[in-house]
Amino acid sequence: MCARLYLYGAGNSRPPTMSLFFVLMRGLHDSLLQFPFTYKVTFCLFDQTNEQQHIIDSFRPDSKSSSFQKPRCNMNIASGIPKFVSLDKIQQQNNRYIKDNTMFIKVMVDFVNLPKTMLSYAVSLNPGLPTHCQQQMINQEIERRAQLQSQKDSSSNVIAASGNLSINNQVQFDDGNKMNQ
Repeated sequence: MCARLYLYGAGNSRPPTMSLFFVLMRGLHDSLLQFPFTYKVTFCLFDQTNEQQHIIDSFRPDSKSSSFQKPRCNMNIASGIPKFVSLDKIQQQNNRYIKDNTMFIKVMVDFVNLPKTMLSYAVSLNPGLPTHCQQQMINQEIERRAQLQSQKDSSSNVIAASGNLSINNQVQFDDGNKMNQ
C-alpha cells in the first residue's frame, strides 16, 4: 500500500484543493491476502497546535473497482478523496497544519471495524507506537468507555427508581385523607 498526495489537487477543482489517494501495490505475500480490499481507509491531517482540530476524512472501497482487486502490475489505480482540504486553509500564514514547512498525515486502514466514536481517539495515538500496541490501547479505551456508560446507566436507573419511590410514598389516614411523606 502507499498514499499519494496531490498538493494542487487531482483535476480542476474550484477552489483548489489538496487530494489524498490510497494505492494498493503488488507484494510478495499477495497470495495470502484477501481480495477485493474492503477495509475503510482514513486520512488525517494533523493540527500541530494543542487545539487538535485535525482534518479527518474516510472512504470505504468499492469492491467492484479494479483499484481494490489483487494488483496485476506494480500498482493499482489510485482511489481516495479528491477534495480532502481546501488549499486556502493550508496556505494561510501561521496555519495550524503546517509548521516549519512540515505537515503530518496519518493513513489508517481499519481492519477491525473501529466504531466511529473511537476515530478521534485512534488518531490521537502516537503514530510511532507499533500497530499492536495502538490496537491494544484502542481496545482498552473501548472497554473503559463501556464501563463508564454502564455505570452511568446504573446510576440513572437508581435515580429513576428513587424518583418513583418518592412519588408513590403516601400515607392514608383513617378519615380517607392522603399525605405525601
